[in-house]
Amino acid sequence: MCGRFVSTSTSLSLADFFSLDAVEEQLLEAGPRYNVAPTALVRVVLERGESRVLTACRWGLVPSWAQDESIGVRMINARSETVATKPSFRSAFAKRRCIIPVDGFYEWVNLKESKTKQPYFIYSSAEEPLAFAGLWEEWRGDHVEGAEDSVLRTCTIITTQANQKISALHDRMPVILPRESWEHWLSPQEQQRESLEGLLVPADEDVLEYFAVSTEVNNARNQGEQLIKAL
Repeated sequence: MCGRFVSTSTSLSLADFFSLDAVEEQLLEAGPRYNVAPTALVRVVLERGESRVLTACRWGLVPSWAQDESIGVRMINARSETVATKPSFRSAFAKRRCIIPVDGFYEWVNLKESKTKQPYFIYSSAEEPLAFAGLWEEWRGDHVEGAEDSVLRTCTIITTQANQKISALHDRMPVILPRESWEHWLSPQEQQRESLEGLLVPADEDVLEYFAVSTEVNNARNQGEQLIKAL
């Protein structure tokens, strides 16, 4: 599972890192966020026509057929094992794949003989952005009276079984795409299910590092660089 992450890279640095053709103007001044929670607007890399762009989506996928956009709260993650077949995700998996760039994420571990959970910050061992595999959708409010003209773009993060290192914290982890698979994953023309599913594997053991951080991160309202300071 992935329920919180860190987004500190500037949009222009992401444009360089992901070889983007365009960045939506409203994202140029995006500041660092150290505690991104579900339903927040997040930056997403996707292909639009012949261009690779950085845009914004609300975190929590709302299928186009949904009667109510509140379903997105339960759709922040999609399991790799069922993403190609589950009705909520299969259309997006076939046609609307994206990358969600993050600078790290959090996971919590139960402490023995305590009701407190210890948060850990997980980050790239190369100290560069991580490319989470994601899906995006557009919901047009066609089923809601008075909302017919509204368009809501949303996204979800795909998770897979944790590798050995991360399994010490949790049995699931986000799918982290290596650079050589970005073009294949993002292309709307690529619809070979088996080929795409082959990308949804745990990251190599040396891709991530982690350390314990303050329980201040437990409150999604808290922000600041101190949240990713090692205890």
